[in-house]
Amino acid sequence: MRAIIRGTVVFFFCCSAPLLGQSNTGELRLRVTDPSGLGVKSTVSLVSEANQYHYSFTTDAQGNLDAKRLPYGIYEIQIDAPAFAQISEPVEIRSALPLDRTIRLRIAPVSESLKVSASATLVDPHRAGSVNQMGLQTIQNRLTALPGRSMQDLVNSEPGWLYEGNAVLHPRGSEYQTQFVVDGIPLTDNRSPGFGPEPAEADDVESLTIYTAGIPAEFGRKMGGVVEVNTLKNQDPGFHGQLTLFGGTYDTAGIDTQDQYTWDKNTLGLSATGNTTSYYLNPVVPENYTNRGTTGSFSLNYERDLTKKDRLTLMARHELARYKIPNELVQQNGAYLPNQDNSVGCPPVPPDQEPSDCVFIPGGQLQTGDNFETMGSVSYQHIFSSDAIGSLRAMARDNSTDFYSNPASWPLIATQHNDFKEIYFNGSVSIHRGRHEWKAGVESDSIFLQENTSYVIPDCADPTDPQCPINVGILDSGATTFAFQGHRPDLEQAAYVEDAVRLGNWSVNAGLRWDHYQLLVNQNAVSPRLAVSRYFPSIGLNVHASYDRVFQTPSFENILLSSSPAAEAIDTSVPALQLPVQPSHGDYYEWGATKAFFEKLRLDANMFRRDVNNYADDSQILSTGISFPIAFDHAILYGAEGKLEVLQWGGFSGFASYSYIVGNAWFPVTGGLFLGDNAVNPTSGHFPDSQDQRNTMRARVRYRVVPRLWIALGCDYNSGLPFQPDLTPKQYAAEYGQVVVRHLNFNRDRILPYFTQNASLGINLYNHEKRSVRFQADVGNLGNTLELIDFGGLFSGNAIGPSRSVALRLTTSF
Repeated sequence: MRAIIRGTVVFFFCCSAPLLGQSNTGELRLRVTDPSGLGVKSTVSLVSEANQYHYSFTTDAQGNLDAKRLPYGIYEIQIDAPAFAQISEPVEIRSALPLDRTIRLRIAPVSESLKVSASATLVDPHRAGSVNQMGLQTIQNRLTALPGRSMQDLVNSEPGWLYEGNAVLHPRGSEYQTQFVVDGIPLTDNRSPGFGPEPAEADDVESLTIYTAGIPAEFGRKMGGVVEVNTLKNQDPGFHGQLTLFGGTYDTAGIDTQDQYTWDKNTLGLSATGNTTSYYLNPVVPENYTNRGTTGSFSLNYERDLTKKDRLTLMARHELARYKIPNELVQQNGAYLPNQDNSVGCPPVPPDQEPSDCVFIPGGQLQTGDNFETMGSVSYQHIFSSDAIGSLRAMARDNSTDFYSNPASWPLIATQHNDFKEIYFNGSVSIHRGRHEWKAGVESDSIFLQENTSYVIPDCADPTDPQCPINVGILDSGATTFAFQGHRPDLEQAAYVEDAVRLGNWSVNAGLRWDHYQLLVNQNAVSPRLAVSRYFPSIGLNVHASYDRVFQTPSFENILLSSSPAAEAIDTSVPALQLPVQPSHGDYYEWGATKAFFEKLRLDANMFRRDVNNYADDSQILSTGISFPIAFDHAILYGAEGKLEVLQWGGFSGFASYSYIVGNAWFPVTGGLFLGDNAVNPTSGHFPDSQDQRNTMRARVRYRVVPRLWIALGCDYNSGLPFQPDLTPKQYAAEYGQVVVRHLNFNRDRILPYFTQNASLGINLYNHEKRSVRFQADVGNLGNTLELIDFGGLFSGNAIGPSRSVALRLTTSF
C-alpha cells in the first residue's frame, strides 16, 4: 500500500548573511582606473574553472564593483574598456574578509592582441578536501526536471549520490542524512517531494557547493552530505530578471520568474513559481495511477549595505504543495485476495459467486497530501577591522503536513496532521592572521514537534468478518482503530572553531565541534575534523586526505509516535521491541587526488570509508508510508568515485563519472519501534545497506554546433539496489504486474541493472548584452526502459522512474 508519505512544503520567510552564508566564500571589491587614477566604467569578466564560475560585471561610473559570494579559489580577471588595453590577471580569494583590489588600465597601442586563458584556474592548488562545485552554466543547461525535484536532480548528478523513491537523496550510503544550507540557513529535515518542500528551485540557484568528506566544523547534525545553495544574485545596477516557461509529458507545466532591482546601496528581489504534473511522486506500478501534484511559491528579498562595514539581508518566501499518492493495482482497480485459510489463490476477476476463502477489495482508493512551511530570518554582518568580520543570523519557521484517505482506502483509512516550529540562531567570527584563516561560532536550534496520527482498519468492527484485512493476512492482529497525539521539543546546541592554514604547497583545514542533543536521549559529543592536501605544481596534481568525526542526530519524522507506549497497540501479535533512537557517531575517511590534463580536462578520484555506530535507517508502521527513524548497532560503508570533466575543448564540454559502494549494517537493533515478526532482535549478523548499489555511472557530453546552437547526449547506469522479498514472484506479479517482476533477481535479492539515455537541444534565440532568450528541448529515457529504482514489497511502496518523456523550456533574461 502506498499510504501516508510524510510531507512538508515551504511557506518560506527567510534571510541570510550573503558574505558568511556559505562556509568558504569571500568578496572582491574591485576598482578600475585610468593611468591618472580616475575611475573608468568597464566590463569585468571573472572566471574560475575549478568553481565553475563565469560571470561578467559592469563597473559603475567611478570604476567600482563588488563581487560577492565567491567560492574560495583562484580567479582570472579580464577587463575591457574602450580606448584602453585589455588586461588579464589572476586573483586569489581565501578569506571571508573582502579583498580590495585596484587595477590601473593603460592606453591601448595601435595594434595589440591579448590571449586570455583561464586554464590556470582549472585545479585549485590550495583546496584541502574534495568539494564538488556546480556553477550557473551547468545549472542553466541541466536536463529539465519534474516539479519538486529540480534541486535533487542536480545533486544526484554528482558521484556518490543515489536516489531512492521520490527523489530521496542518499550520500555514500547514508539514510536521510542530507543537509541543505540555503543562503546560510541549515535545513536538516527531509526535503524530498514526499516529505517536504524542495530546498530551492533550480532556476533560482546561482551555485552549489557539495561536501561528502572534508566537511568544515561549522556543519553538524546531518552529516551524510552537505549541500550549500546560493540563490542570492550578483547585484548589477538597475532592473534585471529572468522568466522561465516549461512544459512536457505527463501534463507537466510550470512558470518561474526572478526579478531584481538594485539602486544606491539597496537591492530588492522577488521570485515566484507555479508547477503542475501528473508524475509528482514515483509510482509503484507502471500505470502511474493517481499521481497529480501542484506546487507554488513566492519570495521577496532585500539587502542593504548600511555602511562599508555593515550589511543587512532579508528574505521572505511562501511555498505550498498538494498532491495525490500513487495507488497499487489492488488499491486502484480492486481484486480478490486469499484469506488466511486459502492456499490455492483467487480468481483475477469477480466470478458469479464469491469464493468463501477469498475477499474482494473494491478499489477506488484516493489518498492525498499537502505541505506548507513558513520561515523568517534576519542576518547582520559587520567588519570589525581589516582582519576580522562577524555575522549574526536568527531564523524561525513553521512547517506542517497533512495526509487524508477516502473511505475506499485499503487496508487502512489513515489521517495525519503533523507540525513543527523551529527557532534557530547562529553567530560567527572570522579572523585573518598571517597564514591562518580562523572561524569560530555558536548555534542553537529548538524544534517544537507536534504529531497527530490516526487510522481505522475497514471492515474490522467485527474482527471475525472475512473482509477484515487482518483475516487476509495483510495486517497482524492489533488495534482496529488507533489515534495518537503528542508534542515535545528537540533541543540542539553547538560550538565550533576551525582554521585554514597554507604552508607553501601544503594546505591544512582543521576544526573542532561540540554538539548537544536532547529529545529522546540527552547526549554531548566532540568532533574533530582534519583535511590536508599537497599540490605538485610541476604536474598540476593536488593530493588530499581527510578525517571527519561526525555526530548525527536522528530524523524527527514521527519519532514521538514510534517512541510512545501507545504504539505497542498497533500490533499485539508479539510483544513490541521499542528502544530510544540514539544519535549516530561515525568516523569518515577519504583519500583522493585532482589532476589537470592538457589544460582542458580535470580528473577527480577518491576512495572513502565510513564507520558508523548506531547506524540510522528508517521503517514504516503497518507497511504504510508513516516512516520513523530506527538504528542498528553499526555499519561499514566503503567505495571509490571518479569524475572526468571537460570544461571546454573546442566545441565540447561534459563529464563522465563512476561510483562504487559497498555497505553493510550489523545487528542488534539499537533504536526504534519494531512490531510483529520484526520485533525479534538478532544479536549478531549483518545485511546489505538499503543503498548498497555497487556500480553507478553517469555521463553527459555537450557539443556547440554553432555559437547559438548546441546538442547534448547523456546516459545513466545503475546496477540495482537490494530488496527483501516477502512473497513469491507469482504473488508479486498479481500485485504489481509481470513487467515489474521481470526486473527483479530473486536469486541475489537485487533489482536488475538498468541503463537510460537522454538527449537535449539548446538554441540561443536572442543575445545582446544582458538580454537573452534561450530555448531547450530534452528527451528523457530515450530507450523507454522500465526504471525500477526501488522495490519495497507488498503495500510498502515501489519506485518507478518516468518512461520516455519530452520537456520544453524557454528562458528569457534581461
